[in-house]
Amino acid sequence: MRRVQYHRYGGPEVLRLEDADLPAPAAGQVRVRVRAAAANAMDWKIRSGELRAMTGRAFPRGLGHDFAGVVETVGAGITRLHVGDEVLGAATPRQAGAFAELVLADEQGVAAKPEGLPFEHAATLPVVGVTALQALTRTGGVQPGQAVFVHGCLGGVGRAAVQLAKQRGAHVTGSCRPASAPLARDLGVDQVVDFDVDPSPLAHRSDLVLDTVGSLPITTARALLRPGGRIVDIVPTPRKFARSFLPGAYSVLMGRPDTGDLAEVAGAAAYGLLHLPIARTVPLADAIQAITDLERAPTSGGGKLVITMD
Repeated sequence: MRRVQYHRYGGPEVLRLEDADLPAPAAGQVRVRVRAAAANAMDWKIRSGELRAMTGRAFPRGLGHDFAGVVETVGAGITRLHVGDEVLGAATPRQAGAFAELVLADEQGVAAKPEGLPFEHAATLPVVGVTALQALTRTGGVQPGQAVFVHGCLGGVGRAAVQLAKQRGAHVTGSCRPASAPLARDLGVDQVVDFDVDPSPLAHRSDLVLDTVGSLPITTARALLRPGGRIVDIVPTPRKFARSFLPGAYSVLMGRPDTGDLAEVAGAAAYGLLHLPIARTVPLADAIQAITDLERAPTSGGGKLVITMD
């Protein structure tokens, strides 16, 4: 098979489209023939070596995590998924390799793709959708009538969080650049504020402060928070992990593979309740150039890069 991979950590210049051998799935794994894959900021962080403590030093490494496709082979012990099933899912950080004709994934990171949901749109959902859902429900405990502040409301996780929070009956305030404020309002954000947040007018109004960018000062986040509320940061660093172990409202979240959460996100998308726009779709042969373009000139609120195997 062909896949986008790299033989050392570095910038986009280390990427190669090469032939690679993919082993048969181990127990608890599935091998999926990829129909579409989507890019995430996490892909660049891992390839650059920022998360090498998590991903290790074994090379070559494949790039990409989010995918949608058709189950080709199942490993021992799997009864929920079958050969020929249309699925969506995410490879773990150690597995990666979704920008390829075939990918391996753990069963808990794969769910059935709803009928009628295009592969390209299904591929945009796993990492950002599950992260947003888990931030709102597992960590934030958002209830109807509560207030949620989403810093970076037009990024992938931000968009998903806004839509999922609104579904749960929450009031949503979101930050973005002034030029993008109309997009945020169209998304359903109730109150749009500048990305460089002045907490004074919003002091102590939010039950959950969700930092999807990792740049919100902790003093600002605390100023926004109601007593008993939660601050959730989805951009981990060693310093942030250390802070999250201290008593208090702050925590770092890395979305974890969960079949139920993935199925909920996919169902919301199938019913038109969750939509992540696609900015660009390219074939696998053009993936490296598209990845390079996106990384060097990221767009605000512009949508996802999707790679297809057609």
